[in-house]
Amino acid sequence: MIPRQAKTGLAVAWTASRVFVARHRWWFAAGIGTLLPLVIVLVWLGASLPVSRALEPLPSRALILLDDQGRPFARRGAYKEAPVVIAALPRHVPAAFVAIEDRRFYRHIGIDFQGAARALVANAKAHRTVQGGSTITQQLAKNAFLTPERSLRRKGQEAMIALWLELRLSKDEILSRYLSSIYFGDGVYGLGAAARHYFGKPPEQLSIGEAAMLAGIVKAPVDLDPVDHPQAAGARARLVLDAMVQTKAISREQAQAAGHVAVHATRADLPVGGYFADWISPQVKSAFDGPGYGEVRVPTTLDSRLQRIVERAVTKDMKSAAKARVGQVAVVAMRPDGRVVAMLGGTNYRQTPFNRAVQARRQPGSAFKLFVYLAALRDGATPDNLVIGDPVTIGGWTPSNYEGGGGRDLTIRDAFAQSNNIIAARVYQQAGGPEVVRAARDLGIVSPLREDDATLALGTAETSLLELTAAYAAVASGKMPVRPYGRPRAAPIATADMDTAERAALYDLLGAVVEEGTGRAARLGQKAYGKTGTTQDYRDALFVGFTGDLVVGVWVGNDDHSPMTRMVGGDLPARIWRDVMTGGLKAGLVARDGPPEPRYERPPRAEPEVIEDAPRPRRVPKWLRRLFGL
Repeated sequence: MIPRQAKTGLAVAWTASRVFVARHRWWFAAGIGTLLPLVIVLVWLGASLPVSRALEPLPSRALILLDDQGRPFARRGAYKEAPVVIAALPRHVPAAFVAIEDRRFYRHIGIDFQGAARALVANAKAHRTVQGGSTITQQLAKNAFLTPERSLRRKGQEAMIALWLELRLSKDEILSRYLSSIYFGDGVYGLGAAARHYFGKPPEQLSIGEAAMLAGIVKAPVDLDPVDHPQAAGARARLVLDAMVQTKAISREQAQAAGHVAVHATRADLPVGGYFADWISPQVKSAFDGPGYGEVRVPTTLDSRLQRIVERAVTKDMKSAAKARVGQVAVVAMRPDGRVVAMLGGTNYRQTPFNRAVQARRQPGSAFKLFVYLAALRDGATPDNLVIGDPVTIGGWTPSNYEGGGGRDLTIRDAFAQSNNIIAARVYQQAGGPEVVRAARDLGIVSPLREDDATLALGTAETSLLELTAAYAAVASGKMPVRPYGRPRAAPIATADMDTAERAALYDLLGAVVEEGTGRAARLGQKAYGKTGTTQDYRDALFVGFTGDLVVGVWVGNDDHSPMTRMVGGDLPARIWRDVMTGGLKAGLVARDGPPEPRYERPPRAEPEVIEDAPRPRRVPKWLRRLFGL
């Protein structure tokens, strides 16, 4: 039972409080009206925001691409390691970030009004932004939950989320989330990834100087990247060390002993791109897609030794290219089964990452004649058959020669070796457009081809250098089609065997190009096979061929399709091809071969085949009978 005296006291207090509230009811209403929305917002934040978002992995893991010897040569994608635990880090590591980013971190409530006022005054005096007023908690709120938008509304959202984070998490939990998600430049997120990226060690082993350098990067990750801007990064690190001394995180002696910090970059030295890396990355990404920490080391087919040989050959031979108005170059090297071992998509990846070996669709010119003559061989022709060289008109189109002679009757071998356009058109006419397209498809060409377009005989249909080189690889391997690949295959793809006699005849034709035809500049110390290609007005020049166990395609031209100065496939492209093959042979990366098997057996020259007036079905191929109306 409550004593009477207590009851009296409570009654007096209740009456006084009611009188006070009545007198100041508007103030109470305003206070409740102000606090209620804040409470509602904080409750909503608690229910809707994922507090551990900053600890989540990135949508896809970083990729480290390895060459065929297991050595890394490129990296792709953003890199993030598992979250750091503050208690597991040396004391100086989190202290470095607190000293330079938010000295009052352990004393404010998520918003540092004193720090914001100080930054406002400093910026006003300097007439520019020299200090930031955001706390570590606000930075976490901004990075984990908000867009990069700059507005008063967004700053208000940032402040509200920061208050909620402070109510929900401990200071060490906030700092852990901040350090685990902050951007350190070069595609690196989080302290764990940054320590490995720049110093090749886990964050638990960072020295005072290394911690200071990483803490300094946060302000401007691009401009303070210690790999690209070591002086700026070093100066910023010294500012961090001074701040750590001022906050008593370390002594002056420790700061001085930290000295100069060298970046022991192993991962950071890897380029983030390259022509081969850009080509293979979508294929690799699809195989290893999905969230996760760390990085995936992916083996590829690239032979870094051959890649260097290709780059050296192009650098040497392109020195005189400007005189001929040659602006760009592309090279693809693959094994006969389609395994791509080297790729160059332009003169300089940094200046022009567009991959002309893969992405550019250009006319192959006379290099397409491989399919025209294969169609003829399938129709019964042989390399020694004689074809009329008189001008021909097909559907209003009259081809002319500019890489060889014209107006003379030539054997199929000589016509192919001299890249005679008139005879190629005649062969196309007799073999038939559908059969030429079928031959191209069988060897792996997938680009659009028109069966009713006679100019197809001279390579007017656009294709990529990679696709064209793979078609020549089908001849080298005797398997068709050949599909280029950049990741080691678990099992070979289904292919068909090329007819032995047809393949032997193609070897004979391709060998004649190098030995006595338009590709003489590609001669080697061993048998080589290839075909030149030059398009109208010298807009494209190509050489595609093989020797030993390597198939190489070379293209030169201009991105705007402007003409070169009389540049043909047997000139610069053939010389680049020869230098690549010579370098590969010297390095033991290209097999030294004897004559190919099977070999085409030429008939005795004393008894050449004669096309007589009377039809002789058993001796004259049916495509020649159609040509002469027999």
